[in-house]
Amino acid sequence: MVRCWKHSEAGLEDPQCMHCGPISSSRVPHKVLWCSLAAMLLIVIIALSVTAHLGLQHKTQSSLQVVRIPDHMGDLINQSALIDKHNNVVTYSVTSHVNYTSTVIFDMRHGLVCYKPDNQDSCFLRRMESLDYENVQSQLNKSEQQVRQVWVVGNQTEKHTEFLGVLPSSRVEASTLQEPLQSLCQQASVYWTRRSDGPGKQRLIYFCIDICFPSNICVSVCFYYLPE
Repeated sequence: MVRCWKHSEAGLEDPQCMHCGPISSSRVPHKVLWCSLAAMLLIVIIALSVTAHLGLQHKTQSSLQVVRIPDHMGDLINQSALIDKHNNVVTYSVTSHVNYTSTVIFDMRHGLVCYKPDNQDSCFLRRMESLDYENVQSQLNKSEQQVRQVWVVGNQTEKHTEFLGVLPSSRVEASTLQEPLQSLCQQASVYWTRRSDGPGKQRLIYFCIDICFPSNICVSVCFYYLPE
């Protein structure tokens, strides 16, 4: 144990006391350390807050729209559109009056449209065209961060019919698709389709899917199988 003595006459410290400075001087490094730790903690808190805010923004960039569509028989079809602005993807779920639900994904990032009928274990692909980009962009621009219900009035809607021929020989492995198409078609057979003027008298239309866009355009997409 080191003892410090002070000579009363000279008022000078003993040489042994050179290692025993004032108590206040030993506290200076501790104050610096605590200030550094507090500053680092503040930076971490700010970084976590910014990350959480950005994550919340990405989550809120998805919205849902509900549309009621009258088909060619006058029956109402329920259509919902899940809009993902962050990934530029619009997913339609169309339920017919016979309770068949078909899923249609417009993936602007990869330039693909994917159709998945509820009553079939198949997915059908095609490349997006300029009109597809316009329709989907109108959906993205008019989306809101809440559920909206829209009624499509038959006499005010522009209706089109598109024919897609299924190419049985152009099968695609679902594992080669990007999300969200891969998740949709992972248990299904995937085929490319080709746009045409119609199936002709020799071919039958197997099914149709009706989709409506905020631009007041409804498209009936009808599929038929082409020969091998």
